[in-house]
Amino acid sequence: MTALSKSLKPRHLEMISIGGIIGAGLFVGSSASIAAVGPAIVLSYLITGTLVLLVMRMLGEMSLSMPNVTSFTEFAREGLGPWAGFIGGWLYWYFWIIVVPAEAIAGANILHVWIPQVPTGLLGCVLMGLMTGVNLMSARSYGEFEFWFASIKVAAIVVFIALAGAFVLGFSDPHGASLHNLVAHGGFMPRGPVSVLAGAVTVFFSLTGAEIVAVAAAESADPSRAISRLTSSIILRILTFYVGSVFLIMAVVPWTRIRIGQSPFTLALMHMHFWWAGIAMDAIILTAVLSCLNSAFYVCSRVLFVLAERGDAPQGLIKLNARRVPVRSVLLCSGAGVVGILAAIKAPQSVFAFLVDASGALMVFVYGLIALAHLRMRRRRERAGEPAPALTMWLFPWSSYLAIAAMLAILIAMQFTPGLGADLHVSLMSLAVVSGAYLGLRAWRRRHGDPAAQGQDRASSGLGPADGHSDA
Repeated sequence: MTALSKSLKPRHLEMISIGGIIGAGLFVGSSASIAAVGPAIVLSYLITGTLVLLVMRMLGEMSLSMPNVTSFTEFAREGLGPWAGFIGGWLYWYFWIIVVPAEAIAGANILHVWIPQVPTGLLGCVLMGLMTGVNLMSARSYGEFEFWFASIKVAAIVVFIALAGAFVLGFSDPHGASLHNLVAHGGFMPRGPVSVLAGAVTVFFSLTGAEIVAVAAAESADPSRAISRLTSSIILRILTFYVGSVFLIMAVVPWTRIRIGQSPFTLALMHMHFWWAGIAMDAIILTAVLSCLNSAFYVCSRVLFVLAERGDAPQGLIKLNARRVPVRSVLLCSGAGVVGILAAIKAPQSVFAFLVDASGALMVFVYGLIALAHLRMRRRRERAGEPAPALTMWLFPWSSYLAIAAMLAILIAMQFTPGLGADLHVSLMSLAVVSGAYLGLRAWRRRHGDPAAQGQDRASSGLGPADGHSDA
């Protein structure tokens, strides 16, 4: 048995996309971006959200034109060749395997406040055990867990937007309607226009995760239709949540009062005299963390499964249990997560910091591969005279060029942004290591007469899977 289940419903996929992108990065991490940019951080979110929207639109088009491809990173393989599938798949896996212990530690820190007698490391391992159990049961159990936890996050943001909106419009503020906080403390762009672009770099990493739907869709009844239906609509909703909530935070409280590491949502609610804000936001942040941890767990195991299917990971990872769950992949991810937690506890300023830095720019690399693959596949389809799918990229090819240029701009900006230059350098090291692993694997296959090596050479030369004849 090597086929994944088809048990995920449309409602699961919708909340999986939302759950993967709305986490501690919004509820807490946004404080760093606000402190660095000021009220103009709203523009940073708009710029970055537009880029992610373009990438998701590309995924929607490719999913309809190539319905046989059902995994996010496999679009890179189909468009550019096996090297792109190997490099993109492993970089994507590494990005999310770092998210696993990071989210587990964030959740453990919240629980430690409530039960200080239990060590943080133990709490983190307990959360890892919980998520391992959820992901071992079935894809359906993962989907149900994510549906309800993501629903709580969405409900919390909607309630916050309603309360803050009423306050800003003067319905609940005795001083009447006011937006003066947007310009009262150094202006709308107190750090200058360049800070908006620098802010877009940091915000970009908070907005990644919507593409998870292109991984989870493989376990739905109609993967290509699910991806195409959700790729554009989901990111628009998320933009509303992010931009709308951050805009209202900027309007409710002076941005100068926001401190890095403290939830700006809590601060805004306290400013509006909601005494329950602290406890409620801690519970919501914990829910968000568990939701992201659950999604990261799922993505890591499924990406490993797909890599194994294509011969880019140990074949034993293909094996499924009676519920069609890749048990070995799940357990491997669980073990890696526990190692990450121990590294973060024992050497938070060295080992774990290095691992996190090494994943800093990886999503830019992966998104870049997807954009280049889309460009090539679109050109190939047009040359062959094939009909266009029902959903296509807007303003092609200029929007695609714009997306690629924006990703290059993010990498350049990282180099010149304090604190992010080192992340870029270590991420480039990760890219070099994975590229070297691919070359080593290909050389080994050639020496041992592996037929897969011949297929890779054909694909790299413009034949085979890269020409749309894959059996994926």
